[in-house]
Amino acid sequence: MNYLAHFHLAWPDDALLAGALEGDYFKGLLPGALPDVLHPGVDLHRAIDGFTDRHPTLDGLRAAFPDGTRRYAGILFDLGFDYLLSRHWERFAEVELSHFSQRVYRVLDAYSDTLSHPARRMAGRLAQYDLLMQYRHWDTVISAASRIGERMRKPNPLHRADSLLKPLLPELEQAFLVFYPELQEFCRQHAARNKE
Repeated sequence: MNYLAHFHLAWPDDALLAGALEGDYFKGLLPGALPDVLHPGVDLHRAIDGFTDRHPTLDGLRAAFPDGTRRYAGILFDLGFDYLLSRHWERFAEVELSHFSQRVYRVLDAYSDTLSHPARRMAGRLAQYDLLMQYRHWDTVISAASRIGERMRKPNPLHRADSLLKPLLPELEQAFLVFYPELQEFCRQHAARNKE
């Protein structure tokens, strides 16, 4: 899952929303060198990533990637899922995407003092370019994949995201529509366990 889905799955809890962003940047143990308020959101972020990585629905799609590119399939799936979530937003959310996006930006701004420098920088970028709304456009998936690939030390195929992912989009959409409700239920159960 990428930004839009992580925020949606943390909604409407402000601290979980902030932790959902920090989860992309904090790699240490929990509890750890983070403000306590962010721990649950980072924990949820990690649980979502683990559930997604292990889900059997995605195994067949991974196998459709050419040799040498499968290890990057998860990144492309995450970006593709944000695109699909934005396209099917009304099915999964009770608030308009534009309202949701603006609220997330306000929350991240309010929590900026608790976020790490990289997360704070990303929060500013999300708001400045209204990136959560941009996931409705396929070009956003392609440009995001290229930017991720540029940050990697080793050569990678992410600059070819369009040719790798677009042919699989019908199958990815079918998988998403099955998988995402299961992920939502997993997050509800995760939250319930953490309240016990």
